[in-house]
Amino acid sequence: MASPRQLATEEHFQFIEEVGLSFESVSLPRMAGRVFGWLLISNPPHQSPAELADVLQASKGSISTMTRLLVQLSLIERISLPGQRRDYFRIKPNAWAELSKQRLAQITAFRKLAEQGLKLLEQDEPLLSQRLEEMRDVHTFWEQELPLMTQRWEQRQQSLL
Repeated sequence: MASPRQLATEEHFQFIEEVGLSFESVSLPRMAGRVFGWLLISNPPHQSPAELADVLQASKGSISTMTRLLVQLSLIERISLPGQRRDYFRIKPNAWAELSKQRLAQITAFRKLAEQGLKLLEQDEPLLSQRLEEMRDVHTFWEQELPLMTQRWEQRQQSLL
């Protein structure tokens, strides 16, 4: 039986690298992006750590670290299959909607920081507050809009079922 690496084409590897670079551009490890990229296109959609290490030519330690990170980010999940003793990883269902919800918590935290900073500057010139007002306003906007967008997305997904 051919290994996942033997079945992957040059186009597969190019896609995997692009996903890795995209992750790196948002300050995540390139290898985490490569793992995620392979899980997006792999067949079967679940892969063992050994299969991930084989196709990505990475150490088992690196695969372990990156899958742990991706699980913490709620992008992938660890699963087991009936009758099998090893674990597998796959893209977590609704991963992107979950990621949006996590981003909302970050947005709220930044809005609160801006408000805290504005309280510090209440007695100062209004000009000094402009940076914090912009920070507060943009995060307030996204704090209001992101839940609505997420709700619309979930409704859209339900209507497709």
